[in-house]
Amino acid sequence: MPLRLLFACWLLAFSAGPSLAQGLPPEVEAALTRAKLPRDALSVWVANADGGAPPRLSHRADVQVNPASIAKLATTFAGLELLGPAFTWSTPVYVEGTVQGATLRGNIYIKGQGDPKLVAERLWLLLRRVQGLGIRSIAGDIVLDRGAFDAPPTDPGAFDGEPLRPYNAAPDALLLNFKALVMTFTPQGGQAQVYVEPAMAGVQWPNTVDLSTGDCGDWRGALKADFSDPARIRFAGAYPTACAERTWAIAYSDPRSYSARAVAGVWQQMGGALAGQVREGRVPTGLAPAFEIQSPALAEVVRDINKFSNNVMAQQLFLTLSLQRNGVGTFEGSREILRRWWLERVGGGEAPVFVNGSGLSREERISAQGLGRLLQAAWASPLMPDLAASLPLAGVDGTMRRARGKGAGLAHLKSGSLRDVTGVAGFVHGPAGKRYVLVAIANHPQAQAARPAIEALIDWVARDL
Repeated sequence: MPLRLLFACWLLAFSAGPSLAQGLPPEVEAALTRAKLPRDALSVWVANADGGAPPRLSHRADVQVNPASIAKLATTFAGLELLGPAFTWSTPVYVEGTVQGATLRGNIYIKGQGDPKLVAERLWLLLRRVQGLGIRSIAGDIVLDRGAFDAPPTDPGAFDGEPLRPYNAAPDALLLNFKALVMTFTPQGGQAQVYVEPAMAGVQWPNTVDLSTGDCGDWRGALKADFSDPARIRFAGAYPTACAERTWAIAYSDPRSYSARAVAGVWQQMGGALAGQVREGRVPTGLAPAFEIQSPALAEVVRDINKFSNNVMAQQLFLTLSLQRNGVGTFEGSREILRRWWLERVGGGEAPVFVNGSGLSREERISAQGLGRLLQAAWASPLMPDLAASLPLAGVDGTMRRARGKGAGLAHLKSGSLRDVTGVAGFVHGPAGKRYVLVAIANHPQAQAARPAIEALIDWVARDL
């Protein structure tokens, strides 16, 4: 071979990606060795964000792995493209009957249409709008219409045996406050005041709990809370004074009754009277809404989903894809929509295995290369600012706020974590304005031990490889 041709081949190979030829960086290899993890526990793909060149690093990148919450990247980017960043969810309210004095001789209907952020304060505003119609007393019922989603009931403890963890909340067409109770403990005098939001009809809890000395430590355990009775919350322990004010969010132990209890509780708290009950039902055909409340725009919702890895909000968005396309939200319908969108938008042959859009699944599968190409497509999209801004900034906020190293403040990364999964995917900002796509996912029984290796990889990319 002529010397000139040999040099040209060498130069082409080097410019296409010297990192690809050298395998995992030494610092990443060393971190895996210290963690006693095999190299094949990790899948990695690193490339220029704008594409146009081979990947700089590819290690087991075409292997389908469980991405955990990194799967939210597909759900949120698809949502932005298919629905638009300004998309909002509406929750219409219907009034049936006549108002005499301040009493409605009939029913109120609230129709859920998938709003992922119908939190306690927005429920209060909705009911305040009802009062704004001159209604202070309802002689009939408040009817909750949840028919927009057709999702099978789930056991909140089935995934990991933690039914009271808010991340296990199931999607609901009328999702109120993520089906969570938020308890605030405030030391005052010789006791801690207990405030629970939202108000819940038929649920009792103590107004105060005893204080204890000592450090804060496991303050939740020190309270010796008992949530077994949905109608009564108990604390057999004490709250450490050293904790100052703290909040504790739990999933309500009877999620099916949550919405009815919350609506009735907030209505009563506002001074409203209800002669009937809060029950499930459907809006009568032909009845026009009295008003509608709108959710925040999808771009804001996507930020909440990705920054804080909110599983139930991701599932609400996932089901909304088929609700908007087919008239009812189903997991099967949304999987097919997302699969087709992926093949058209990202390509690459085999589509990932999508389950519920949140990554809270043992069956979800996607490759590091596939996620990398998704991120490259997002980088080239006019919606890139919306998606990139939704990702946690390493060492600063969201689920990546505790990240350390040279990559802190230089990487927008979606994290993912399950019992046997840990990983990140997103954009890393290198020197001289260079931008890289980074995907690193560990699947292994001791996957959490791979975090130092992943942090070393982020640092390696942040210093321009």
